[in-house]
Amino acid sequence: MKSYQITCPKCNNNHNFYRYGKDSDGYQKYQCRACNHQFAPDRPRAGEGHTGRPRKRSYPSCPCCGKATFIHHDYEHYTNYRCSDKSCNHSFFVVKATSVAESSMSQLFGKTNFKRMRYPVYIIITALSIFYLGKSSFRNISLILRTAFNIKVSHTTISNWCHNFAPLFDNMRLQLLPMLDFSSDEWHMDETVVKIAGKKHYLWLIVDSETRFVIGFHLSPHRDSPQAFSLLTEAAAHGKPQALVSDRYSAYKVPAKSVFGGAKHIRVESFRDDISNNLIECFNKQFKAWYKTKQGFSSWESANNLISMFIFFFNFVRPHSALDGLTPAQVAGLDLTKKQKRKYLLVA
Repeated sequence: MKSYQITCPKCNNNHNFYRYGKDSDGYQKYQCRACNHQFAPDRPRAGEGHTGRPRKRSYPSCPCCGKATFIHHDYEHYTNYRCSDKSCNHSFFVVKATSVAESSMSQLFGKTNFKRMRYPVYIIITALSIFYLGKSSFRNISLILRTAFNIKVSHTTISNWCHNFAPLFDNMRLQLLPMLDFSSDEWHMDETVVKIAGKKHYLWLIVDSETRFVIGFHLSPHRDSPQAFSLLTEAAAHGKPQALVSDRYSAYKVPAKSVFGGAKHIRVESFRDDISNNLIECFNKQFKAWYKTKQGFSSWESANNLISMFIFFFNFVRPHSALDGLTPAQVAGLDLTKKQKRKYLLVA
């Protein structure tokens, strides 16, 4: 509420004004009804604490016309801005970075190297490959190592390997991601249920349509919009698609507009639509086939590590028949020499 009286700077009229929108910097404009002069009394003038240099706008500029904006609605995780120019009137969303929680894929624990390991590295890699590429239990892997390599390894040791090396492989993923290109037509989003200590949790996933590469995941006990914000904010660092495809679940609507404002959000209504979400459902089917042999997870930390490792092997190690026998990473542009493959443990 303004406590001072507005006066026209041209005719000194102190009553009868029209509100006349906002100027290019978002200050309220008025029009004098006596002389039709337009002015913005709140705008700083030169010589009155204003240096004459262009002022930095408090709010982001309109992405359509470049003019000033104002807050239309303010929410916990995002802000809805609207263009001050009524002929444009564009509305857009901006994420509040400080209010979005990190995705679970950045919360791994364990070892980052193979130092002080009792067994050779190739034995560890073999055990991990059998576990994440197949459906064998820890006891079956122990039996395979004893039969094939004459090496006795307890199932508990193999379990520790499969849990504890998640940060090591995630560091490799971060080193390889800059070599990949995810600028495709569509990214697909979906969530699936997993059991942790007998309780429901939700695994949020986003997959590139052209390469089948799992760009990001987020494990959470909740199924709401903040979890979608965490997933999409993590994925946004790796590229920008032309469209995002999801089911009709409403939690994706605002995060998709806020994080990927220029991308079209396609919400699949039925199997009769031209665009479906079958691609990510296919991944969910493969994940569930592997997950069911584990009979659930014992803790959130353990589940997060195991899922991270499974996705690494899916992206970088497992060849796909739909991709002509290549891995998703290779289709995305990964081309390593034999020496580099050994460095990143992609070959024995």
